[in-house]
Amino acid sequence: MGKKDTITKQSPAPTHQGVNNVYPRQPPSPAEAPNFRRKGSAVTEDNCASTATRDLWDNLFDGGYRADVTIKTENGDTIYAHANVLGMASPVLRGMLKRAKSSGQKRSISIHGVHQDVVRVFTRFLYSSRFESEEMKEFVVPLFVMSHAYDVPRLKRVCEEQLESGLLNLDNVVDIFQLSLLCNSPRLTLISHRMILRNSKAVLATDGWKSMRYSHPGLEKELLESVIEEENNRKEKIRKSKERKLYLELFEAMEALVHICRDGCRTIGPHDKDFTQNQAPCKYRACKGLELLVRHFAGCKLRVPGGCIHCKRMWQLLELHSRLCADSKSCRVPLCRNFKERIKKQNKKDEIKWKLLVKKILKTNRIEGRISFTKSSNSLSS
Repeated sequence: MGKKDTITKQSPAPTHQGVNNVYPRQPPSPAEAPNFRRKGSAVTEDNCASTATRDLWDNLFDGGYRADVTIKTENGDTIYAHANVLGMASPVLRGMLKRAKSSGQKRSISIHGVHQDVVRVFTRFLYSSRFESEEMKEFVVPLFVMSHAYDVPRLKRVCEEQLESGLLNLDNVVDIFQLSLLCNSPRLTLISHRMILRNSKAVLATDGWKSMRYSHPGLEKELLESVIEEENNRKEKIRKSKERKLYLELFEAMEALVHICRDGCRTIGPHDKDFTQNQAPCKYRACKGLELLVRHFAGCKLRVPGGCIHCKRMWQLLELHSRLCADSKSCRVPLCRNFKERIKKQNKKDEIKWKLLVKKILKTNRIEGRISFTKSSNSLSS
């Protein structure tokens, strides 16, 4: 069996003979627009249609070959198009064409409310799903509205991606936010709303916000409420951050106090420790300041609480340590056991205050993943 016979068996011959009966594969429908995917901040095309095929659709639009529809724009300009292409790409245009009255061999429809250049860019997209970056940058807002009004989801997604990639700015964010609500674009609504909250002071001074104040006062009120809530949340976040930092510093001071009283540091520590000149740097950040405070406390003549502000602070640190210490019997921090006894006689108000402070310190310590010195207090005397 020859090669020719093999090919003939594998590929059945067409019913009608002749070159004129072998038709090329038709180009993809504009309604089946190619997918776009973002790569960085640019929009790239990802489709199976060749550039030549897409150029063919562009040439069909530009040349208007056998066009059977005229589109009348705002200023009276005329754009020639094809009813089959418009009807496949947009169900709204399909309905308009069905109702359109014929004038000779052409039907006529009108698109008002937008500039003629926007209508031309919109119509070109229906043919080849192409657009110029400069045209998109200039007309992205009206194109977004037209894509929703004429039910062209492919163009709507492209406009959303372009806005998200950089065309959304402080000058148009209020307009885009309102349009995204009207055009049922939840992702764009969320993105524009976040931009308004992050840049509330600058956005409040834009013309878009001033226009919204008169056209949609209810929406302005809701936005102002969300801006105030966001500002309060931000302040609360800062307050909690500062509070957490304070609790961590107190816990580090407690660690450094145990370290000084148990091991000693540099030149201060237990009486049975001998310090050398060349010691390794201390790993406790609070140790240096606490060492100075301990030296002052040891030599101050106004050591009683309230007599000296530095000694008062030392008394508070000692009491805080006693409340955190798990085993005061073997603890080498001065007055730890004494404070344990004193706690039993403390009034209820002070007791609640100290318990709340200890609870917050321990909670912050657990969140940060630190090892509590209170768990190793049994070995302080070793």
